[in-house]
Amino acid sequence: MFSKIAFPVFEQSIKDYHQFDNVDQPINNPFRKDKIEHLLYAKNWIDTVQWHLEDIIRNPEIDPVEALKLKRRIDASNQERTDMVEYIDSYFLDKYKDVEVKDGAKINTESPAWAIDRLSILALKIYHMNEEATREDASAEHKLKCTEKLNVLLEQKKDLSTAIDELIADIESGEKYMKVYKQMKMYNDEELNPVLYQNKK
Repeated sequence: MFSKIAFPVFEQSIKDYHQFDNVDQPINNPFRKDKIEHLLYAKNWIDTVQWHLEDIIRNPEIDPVEALKLKRRIDASNQERTDMVEYIDSYFLDKYKDVEVKDGAKINTESPAWAIDRLSILALKIYHMNEEATREDASAEHKLKCTEKLNVLLEQKKDLSTAIDELIADIESGEKYMKVYKQMKMYNDEELNPVLYQNKK
């Protein structure tokens, strides 16, 4: 089951990040580059850093100039995240390239990697909701509400993991097939964002 490989890697990435809790801490990927775990760890590290950048930029006292720098950094991070998802999909495309697709095979609404992207974000939600549910200086009411939310997130983890594993099994058996579209994000592209290309004139 692929989810049983992916989720512990995400948990390790989150744990490793929080040893430093610093958005500028360089990644130290413990997995070999030829392993899918290497991509999964790198993917979640990007998500984890961006999670904390999003926290920082919401500080009502933040300096506007610093906020703009952070917004640019978040945009770049979003592009890295998209690129990493496409790398993971390339892994699945290569792995199942010789599978004979059955007549009547169906396509899924999202690729395996985009579902795995949601699992990575879910791992972060679970980690931080658990922090809030066990925060010593929080009120009993706060802890109770966060525990209830945590239970929902854990149920979502179970359902999403099952869906990912079933999708991959269907692709492996030829019941479904992969068709991947590049995201073609326009806002970072100097040739496609009119604000950017008009300023080049």
